[in-house]
Amino acid sequence: MPGQSTLSEKEVLNDLLMIEKQMTSSLNTFITEVTCGNLRQNLKNIQQDEYSIHENLYNAMNSKGWYTPSDAPNQEVQKVKNEFNQLQV
Repeated sequence: MPGQSTLSEKEVLNDLLMIEKQMTSSLNTFITEVTCGNLRQNLKNIQQDEYSIHENLYNAMNSKGWYTPSDAPNQEVQKVKNEFNQLQV
C-alpha cells in the first residue's frame, strides 16, 4: 500500500526480542505469585518455551552482528558476586 513503510528484518527481530524479554519477565512474576500448583507448572513450561524463542532470536541477531552485548569488566562481575554473597544466609 502506498505510504506504508516496511520494517527491516533487523527491526522485526529487535521488536520480537524485546517482546520475549517482557514475556519472560512477566512469567517470572506470575510463577512466583501463583498459588495453584498446576498453573505454576504450566507457566514454567511456557517460560521454558519462551527462553528457547529468546535464545533463537538472540542467536539470529548476534550472527548478523545486530545484537552484540559486551562482556562486563571483571571488576564489575566481582562486585556483583560480592553483593550477592552478602545477601545469602
